[in-house]
Amino acid sequence: MQLIAMHGWAGDAQGWGPFQSAWSARGWRGQCGERGYAGQAPREVTWQPGEARRVVIAHSLGPHLLPPAVLEQADAVVLLASFGRFLPEGSSGRRLRAALATMANQLTGAEATGQADPMLQAFLERAAAPQPASLLPPGIAARPLGETGRQRLAEDLNLLAATTGLPAGFPRQARVLIVEGREDQIVAPEARQLLRAALPGADTLELAGVGHCLLSSALVGMVCAWLEGLP
Repeated sequence: MQLIAMHGWAGDAQGWGPFQSAWSARGWRGQCGERGYAGQAPREVTWQPGEARRVVIAHSLGPHLLPPAVLEQADAVVLLASFGRFLPEGSSGRRLRAALATMANQLTGAEATGQADPMLQAFLERAAAPQPASLLPPGIAARPLGETGRQRLAEDLNLLAATTGLPAGFPRQARVLIVEGREDQIVAPEARQLLRAALPGADTLELAGVGHCLLSSALVGMVCAWLEGLP
């Protein structure tokens, strides 16, 4: 089995450490895409030649950050706290759109350096909740956020606001596992429902007492067990 993992907005490849250890223990090959928001160089991913099952595992915005040519070749897809359309219709969607615009301004405005760090910290705290953000793996908040990183984060916020459905290249023939945190404060319940409706054949796993970052010690084992059970 070979796996391609992609983090979401304000994430980075370091967050896949526990998954990589589990893959190595099973003899699976894994690659992790990297947007390069802070401190690390951007890294593209591509499938290696061979007959191994091809699996994409992506968190939040992650599937939308993968090249369609990579995504469309997957035999199985694991969607962690993800969505097709991020902004629901109606007043809740309008409020979210305004919040995203404010975040983008804090990243790229004249005083971006002073505004970006507190904004990112507040986002990470909401994403981790109800667990404390101190439980998150090392990430972009631990390193200086330069101009290029701020610009890339702002661009991906625009992509987030523009999502209207499953990402380009989504493999309709693939087996799919949707994993949700019941206490997710980032992805609206309406967006989660839209994802399930777009993928009616998907298996679903809802974790109680965890939020958007899915900070559960059981997560890696559950996902690996699902992959091992694929026909």
